[in-house]
Amino acid sequence: MRVLIVNTSERTGGAAIAANRLMEALKNNGVKAKMLVRDKETGQITVCALRKSWRNRFRFVWERVVIWKANAFKKHNLFQVDIANTGADITSLPEFKEADIIHLHWINQGFLSLKSIRKIIDSGKPVVWTLHDMWPFTGICHYSGSCDKYLTECHHCPLLLHGGSQKDLSTRVFRKKEKMLRGAHITFVACSQWLEKLASQSALLTGQRVVSIPNAINTSLFRPENKATARLSFNLPADKILLLFSSMKITDKRKGIDFMVEACRYLAETQPQLAEKLGIVIVGKEAAAMKGMFPFPVYAVDYVADEKRMASLYNAVQAFVTPSLQDNLPNTIVEAMSCGTPCVGFEVGGIPEMIDHKINGYVARYQDSEDLAEGILYVLQQADYDSLSRAAVKKAGMTYGESAVAMKYIKIYNQSTDRAKA
Repeated sequence: MRVLIVNTSERTGGAAIAANRLMEALKNNGVKAKMLVRDKETGQITVCALRKSWRNRFRFVWERVVIWKANAFKKHNLFQVDIANTGADITSLPEFKEADIIHLHWINQGFLSLKSIRKIIDSGKPVVWTLHDMWPFTGICHYSGSCDKYLTECHHCPLLLHGGSQKDLSTRVFRKKEKMLRGAHITFVACSQWLEKLASQSALLTGQRVVSIPNAINTSLFRPENKATARLSFNLPADKILLLFSSMKITDKRKGIDFMVEACRYLAETQPQLAEKLGIVIVGKEAAAMKGMFPFPVYAVDYVADEKRMASLYNAVQAFVTPSLQDNLPNTIVEAMSCGTPCVGFEVGGIPEMIDHKINGYVARYQDSEDLAEGILYVLQQADYDSLSRAAVKKAGMTYGESAVAMKYIKIYNQSTDRAKA
């Protein structure tokens, strides 16, 4: 069986990391898997890329221009939406022709267009599409927030200036997606049960098969190690109780850092003795700008691309705090758990499926910064920390281990092949 995994980038972003890990998991379980990307970042021989051309950059820019124009020339939410109006035709590539299964992942920002996806469908090859966010079944958004118009048809999009209109950009793209999916037989794989439920209810995926399989984790790489040694590699203090917050872009409101700031201020007011010992490790772009916001010392770390180094960082802290306001199945939680680091997060998206409340971490009430603080307090002082840590490692291995995830996908591939032949 030959599987071609298709994703915009090789390593940048959560979807890219998940797709790359799946490729390795499949290869380790007897599947000939390759990855096709627009943006190649390593010398990995099983990752191939589009031929370098000005067209790749032009497609990205042209899509942004169309969105910008449709939004009255405002930058309002310019990168929160995608319209797939332009993209590459990959069906003529040798990697596509030799593949038995085409496995789409995150293909936005000018990599594939709706027309090129339709060409993939019309090729007759079985297609599996992993949902890393909501975009495949909404008009233009990756996360809909409180909007549920995708259940019937998108219009008056809240991500467009002044709330859009009855036949705005989201409506037009929604109808193009309807046309693209007409008569198609795609297996959509959500990374969480939360996303599976939303996808199954959407109007665009009516009649399509939707299942749930989590992202894979390499438990040989992400594993518990000595905290003191891990701290030395990042020059972190040995005498502090450290909390970790990580995001590619720290200022992304969806990642909820404002709620973490509020939770830390609450702890500083109500737990002065603990507060004296606490420190915050912030990882990601613009991390240094957050130093003045917290009542505790902040140790800023630039975005970490190296997985081995990131594993050490998870091991250097006592808890990973993820106050995300809407998320699918964050790789960061799986990584932290696999390293034996308990997690604290809100009851939203796929997070409650990952964190077992008071067993391997703490699930706080949605957007409740005081309960988020209580979760941090629970992990650090009230619970048996070693028990939480062992339970986290066990959950990560059993649920997200490479072999477990690979076997579920192999079953999907076989079923998709049989379905295509029928």
